This record gives sequence, structure tokens and C-alpha cells, in this order.
Amino acid sequence: MSAQTPATDLLSAVVEEERVPPARPSLRSEKITGRHLERLAMVYIRQSTPQQLIRHQESKEVQYQLRFRAEQLGWPRERVEIIDDDLGQSGASVQGRPGFQRLVTEVSLDHVGIIFGAEMSRLARSCRDWDQLLDVCAVFGTLIADLDGVYDPSQYNDRLLLGLKGTMSEAELHILKQRMLQGKLNKARKGELRFNLPIGYVRRANGQVGLDPDEQVQGVVRLIFEKYQELGTINATRQYLVRHHLQLGVRLRSGERKGELEWHRPNRMTLQNLLKNPIYAGAYVYGRRPVDAKRKIPGQPSTGRRVVAAAQCQVLLKDHFPAYISWAQYEQNQRQLRANRSVADQQGAIRCGSALLSGLLIGGYCDHRMTVRYHAASGRHRYTCDRQKSDYGAAHCQGLAGPPVDEWVVQQVLETLQPAALEVSLEAARYVEQERAQVDVLWQQRLERARYESERAARQYRLVEPENRLVARQLEREWEEKLAQQRRLEDDYDRFAQQQPRLLSDAERQQIRQLAADLPALWHDPQTTPAERKEILRQVVEQIRIEVIDDTERMRLEIHWVGGRHSQWETRRPVARFEQLSYYPQLCDRLRQLAAQNLDPGQIAQQLNHEGWRPPKRRRRFARQSVAALMRRLQLRFPRSHGPDRRPLGEHEWWLPDLARALDMPEITLYCWVRRGWVQGHLHAEGSHRWVLWADEAELARLRQQRAQPPGRPNHLHWLEKAKGQE
Repeated sequence: MSAQTPATDLLSAVVEEERVPPARPSLRSEKITGRHLERLAMVYIRQSTPQQLIRHQESKEVQYQLRFRAEQLGWPRERVEIIDDDLGQSGASVQGRPGFQRLVTEVSLDHVGIIFGAEMSRLARSCRDWDQLLDVCAVFGTLIADLDGVYDPSQYNDRLLLGLKGTMSEAELHILKQRMLQGKLNKARKGELRFNLPIGYVRRANGQVGLDPDEQVQGVVRLIFEKYQELGTINATRQYLVRHHLQLGVRLRSGERKGELEWHRPNRMTLQNLLKNPIYAGAYVYGRRPVDAKRKIPGQPSTGRRVVAAAQCQVLLKDHFPAYISWAQYEQNQRQLRANRSVADQQGAIRCGSALLSGLLIGGYCDHRMTVRYHAASGRHRYTCDRQKSDYGAAHCQGLAGPPVDEWVVQQVLETLQPAALEVSLEAARYVEQERAQVDVLWQQRLERARYESERAARQYRLVEPENRLVARQLEREWEEKLAQQRRLEDDYDRFAQQQPRLLSDAERQQIRQLAADLPALWHDPQTTPAERKEILRQVVEQIRIEVIDDTERMRLEIHWVGGRHSQWETRRPVARFEQLSYYPQLCDRLRQLAAQNLDPGQIAQQLNHEGWRPPKRRRRFARQSVAALMRRLQLRFPRSHGPDRRPLGEHEWWLPDLARALDMPEITLYCWVRRGWVQGHLHAEGSHRWVLWADEAELARLRQQRAQPPGRPNHLHWLEKAKGQE
């Protein structure tokens, strides 16, 4: 065996030192007692990101070596437990850190004597989580140790020092974030912060952003904006692209084929993002989706981000990129997108269906938008307001048949758009514009005065000597108060400007004059679709407030025209029952007076029509049948022998209403039995279209039995044949 050289001995010593930790003198602390040594020693290890795990190996190694310190403090190796479940997780929150949650649980179960961490920021960077851990450790007598020493959270001095270290850890995280965010924001203010480019844009080798060099990609993007401006909705634009088999050119952002062009089918979300992105108007925007802490729910996949308008973003640089559309068209698209939403304060998009006033009707009682319901069989529609019932369980607000209201509103619109009435309306709109201009001047003067006051306070603050803090603090407070007043006044002015009606330009007035001459013919043209009629209505009507008065036939309407003019009417609507008529008590009194004169229902109907009474539903005149039904409901008798069709009936013959009363059944049910051949009868010979039925005592008994237990049709025919055989 050859002798080893000194160099060989040194190499062997280094290898042994790497394999076995260097021996250190035994550490002792008066805070560690036998009770602590009987429990576990927990070593908590954490690094914030996966990149730190790869690039900062030394930090991870320092944390793992804490187990040797636990052994030096008296814990046997088998009683030292390492928790490294949170590697690659941030310490800003306890969410997503199962290792920290397990640590708190073990301490709460009185299983832990001491917790080791390289520094306090490894355990938690949130004071809320840090204080919770200190409270639990103080209750169960658990110690906390780092590279600087051992601490007992139940002692005042140690708790004060641990609280200070936790506060510094959270402040350090905030400082790091602010430093990075300010650098990012400063780069964004110059328009140099890069982001993924949408469809139709590419980034060149020199870093400049330009239009996609493929002409087909550019053509499809321009076509989307043109069709949306023409059709007005995302769904209609998407259907147009699908109908013509047009696809969107997308550049791959990653992978081996990065930068290559792929063609994808158009979908709603892609078109919505394309229309909302201000880059297509040439604007550089940063901060379109800020984080709203109130919307971010812990443990939920929601990011808490909300989309804000381009004007509210942190950075907005217009004319920074090559544009597909102008900024004015972009703003018009945003207004159209907001108007297409199905929410209470918007009209909503024009939909298929015969309801012309969908999106325009507002309930006069609750100020909520009324919805449309279509009957499955007939296709007729009805306007209803159920918001109070669905939200609060209150009573049904109001509802009314759709076609009569549509016809009445259309009649008013066509009359209003006649040339003479149109000029009056335009003159009223000009008066509204003048009045609004006068009020706007007053607002501008108020804003100018507020700006002057804030600038004056700023000048006074700048003129004071910085050392004279007694005066500087007071001037600073006054400056802040003036600025706050200016901001409040500007917000009030913005709300005032948004609430004002839209003003008509000279070109729009001329278009309305040209439309007035051709509108009636265009409206009644069979080729005009319901969607086109709705578009015409929305060009002149902003909204219609409707109020049914006491659930009667009377209703009050208020039309808000484009331009600010309002018109009010009170009109009638069809109702289903006599009891809903506002003049029902007076009608009943008049009916009793006419019945007392021994008039038959036909004569009473003529008299009521002559006096101007109107029945319910859409009937404009009373008929003999409706008068007779109302008289029977009021238990009024009318003569049966008047006229050629009132001759006495034969033996066992009945008029259909009389037989129905004798059987205690509805007339319509007995009439259905007659039509099906279940009851013997014939039409009156005098041509009065009245049924004469035959029923003796046995037939009456049979009909009463069938009324009590309605059989099927075969049994009816069997009994009918049996009755005929007996005859």
C-alpha cells in the first residue's frame, strides 16, 4: 500500500466535509426545555418561484442545513421533520401553501416544540398569516428559530421582535413589487412595454409593430369592422363570416412553428376581443384589466380582473400603431357593444320576432325594462314586467298584449314623422340644444373657477419656505381640498353630460326629412322585415314608458323621442274580461235599465253601440251573444218569444243555453257535444243559427250522468245508438 501525499489527504478531507456536515460546538438555549425536546422540530423550507429553485441553489441548501442545527440544539435526528411542500410558492398568502397549513395544524395539535426557518420571510410575508402563527405558537408554547437565534412568542420582548421582523418581511415584498411595477409602468408610458399582438399585427425584427404582411389577413380584419358597423351585432357578423366560409389568420406565438400563419374558424369571443381592442384604432393602451380586490375570491379560479374603458387606463397613447379604423369609429363600436347588452339600462340588440317594441318599453311603476313573451302556438307576443316578482317575490307588476300597443305606437311614429309635425319636432330639438348649450356654459364656468382655485392653492404652497412646516402643512391641506373639489365637480359634469339626450347633427336632420316622405310606404312594404322596422323605430324613439291604470283598459304612455322631446298620451288597450273595464259598474247599471224595458239582447247591443259603450278584448262593437252572456252573468232575464225565431219549441225541445243551465254545465262544452254528435239537435229552421236540442227525462238523466263522469267518445256513441233504438 503506497503512502498518501499531503495533496491526497487534503482532497479526501474536502470530500468528507462535503458528505458529512462539519462538526460544530453544541448549542444551548435557556428557552429550550425538556418539554420542547419531547415534541417535534419542524424545518420549514420555501422559495418563491420555480426559477429560484433552479437558479438559487445555495439558498435552498442553507435552508435544508437547518436540520443539523436542530440536532445541535438537542433534538434527535428522527424527531426532526422537514416541510418542503411549498417550494415554488409565494409567501404573500396562505392560499396554495399546503406546507404552511400543515405546519399550523401540527402546532395546534401540540405536536411541535420548535419551528426552524432561515428567515421570517420564508414562513410568511403577510402580517395576517404571521400573527396567526405567532398566536398559535404562544398558546401551545412552541418556539421559533432562525439563523439569528431562538425566540419564544409567549415572551413580550421576543414577540415584539418577531412582530417587527414579520412587518419588515411584508414591507419588503411591497417594496419589491412597487419597484418592479414602477419600472414596468415607466416603460409603458413610453410605449415600449411589449405584449402579445392580436390578429392582424406582427412585430418586425427591429421591434416595431406593423400590419400583418399577408393581404388576406388584413382584408378579413377590415371586413369584420365594416360588417359590424353595417349589421350592428357580433352574432350577425359571425354568421356572415360563416355563411361565406371566411376564416381568421392567426400567427402562432410559441413552439417550433412560432410566427407561422394558421387559419381558424371565427368564434364569438375572438370577434368580441377584436372589436374591443383599441390597438386596431392605432392606440397603445396599458392597464385595460386592472385587479379588483373585491372581485378576487380566495380559492376561486377568478383572477379578480375587470375590463375598463380605454380612457380609464393607466396609459393611453393614440396614433402609436398603424390603424385599421379611426378612433371615432372605435368609440362608436364600443357604444354599440354596450347598447347591445341585455341589461336594464340598455335597449339590447335587435332580435328576431314580431315584437316591434322589444328593448324600448319601460314599466311606469317600477322603471324596469319589460320583457317579451311569445305564445308557442299562435306566435302572438305579450309585454310583461316581472322583475319585482322574480327578485323580491312581490306581486306581478303589469302585462299587456303586444300587437295593439305596437300598432298604436307605430301610428304615432308615422304621424310624428309627417313633414309638418317633423319640422315642429326638429324646432323643439333645436330649442333643447340651445338650452343645453346655455347650461353647459354655466358648467364650464364652474369648472374654470374650480381649476383656478386649485392652481392658486398650488402656487401658495410652492411659495412657502419648506422649513416652515407649520404653514406648509396647512397650505398642503387646502391644496388637497381644492383638488378634491375640482375632481368632484368634474365627475358631476361627466354624469350631467352622459344624462343629456343625444343631439342631432345637420346631416341627421336632413336624413330624417328625407325619410319622412318615404317612411309610410317603406313601413308597409311587404319586403320590409320586422328587424328593419325595429331599426327604424330606434332611429326616432329612445324609450317608451307605459303604465296600465288600475289593471283596466286604460293605459298611459310617454314616448321619449331622439333629441330630447317627450310626448304623453292616455289610450285604451284590449282586456280579457268585462270586470277589467274601468266603466264596468256603469255598464252593468245601464244594462239593467235596458233589460227593464223588456228589450232582447240584440236590441240592447244596438243601443249600447249607439251610446258609445265598448266591449273588452279587441271588439269595437257589442254583439248579441256578448250581451246575452253578460245578462246571464248578472242574472237578468230577457224575452224569448220576440221575433220569428222565438216560436214555442216542441215537446222535450230545448234551446242550447237553457239545456246547459239545466245540466249545470258550460255552454261551450254542450256545444262541443253537439258538434261531435253526442247530443241530438238541429239548427233552428228560421235561419237564426241557434241550436234546438232534444232531451226527455231519460236523456236528461243520461246527460247528467255523463256530465258527472265524462266517458270517452266510443261510450258516447254507444249510448246515443242505444237511446235511438229505444225510440
